[in-house]
Amino acid sequence: MEDASLTFKIIGCAFAVHNALGYGFLEKVHENALRIELENAGFHVQPQAPISVTYAGKVVGEYYADLLVEGRVIVEIKADSKLIPQHEVQLVNYLTATDSEFGLLINFGTSVEHKRKHRKVLPKSDSETFVALDLNGQ
Repeated sequence: MEDASLTFKIIGCAFAVHNALGYGFLEKVHENALRIELENAGFHVQPQAPISVTYAGKVVGEYYADLLVEGRVIVEIKADSKLIPQHEVQLVNYLTATDSEFGLLINFGTSVEHKRKHRKVLPKSDSETFVALDLNGQ
């Protein structure tokens, strides 16, 4: 399954959860419900996937992505009135730290709001790489 198709199906599962639960619950409730919905749809889901940030070969920070779907798509869940730029930055940082290519930011507010992020590594020179992120999520 291509990642674009996978992210589309993850978003569909988020809408199913929202239709069943509505809004107003804590983020963890939506995370657990989405995990169940994704597993019922046949996807492999790793909750609280560990992310280590390294600098000069040493771990300088440890975080947890809410969900990792099929070992390829990081899903970060929010339960706020609206998404803000800091939420997007968090997902982008997770993509950078893990070398993952695709991420979804899903907000279970009054309606489901989502942003897709795609990380591309572009050659800069023979010895360097440049990471470009699609911040518009299109």
